[in-house]
Amino acid sequence: MSENSFVRGLFLSRMRAGLKGMPRSVIEETINDYAAHFDAGVANGRSEEDIAQGLGDPSRLAREIRAEDGVRRWHDERTFYAAMRAVFGMIGLLAVDVFLVLPLLFIVGVFLFVVIVVGVTFSVVGAILTPLGVMGVGAFMNVDWLQGVLIGLGMLCAGVALCAFGLLISIVAMNMLVSYGRAHYRTIAAPSEI
Repeated sequence: MSENSFVRGLFLSRMRAGLKGMPRSVIEETINDYAAHFDAGVANGRSEEDIAQGLGDPSRLAREIRAEDGVRRWHDERTFYAAMRAVFGMIGLLAVDVFLVLPLLFIVGVFLFVVIVVGVTFSVVGAILTPLGVMGVGAFMNVDWLQGVLIGLGMLCAGVALCAFGLLISIVAMNMLVSYGRAHYRTIAAPSEI
């Protein structure tokens, strides 16, 4: 068995393990679809490792398929069993959100808060020190007025730069969060809504 076949086999076996308990026809159809992705990619000259990375984590994909299947069954059947499949499918999918995404969002949020608070503090202090430096007020004990102005302007610029950096990071984080949310929306939305 070549290394590439090992990658394909590992990917498909993890996918099959994640789909365990679903109807055999759904499992086989899904496995065949992903095997076809590998076949098409290899035919186009891509390595199976590259294809596997492009497809994503097979365990996560399996959870998404389980959730999507549960929601689809709920839309079709409206039975207690279908409702439980949809609920447990979404719980399996959201478990990653609770244990991975939420802590990551908390860390990013704290980081952004600190960066913006420090940036605003530097900006305010710089805005106060710059005119004091121009007036030569004794806030700068052992510096002349030009050095005082430059220190104030430097702090002001550093504060503005930190605030801009925080804003940039928050925009990137928000775009990633929206993309992540759209993936969930595609999972739970009815086909006519997409």
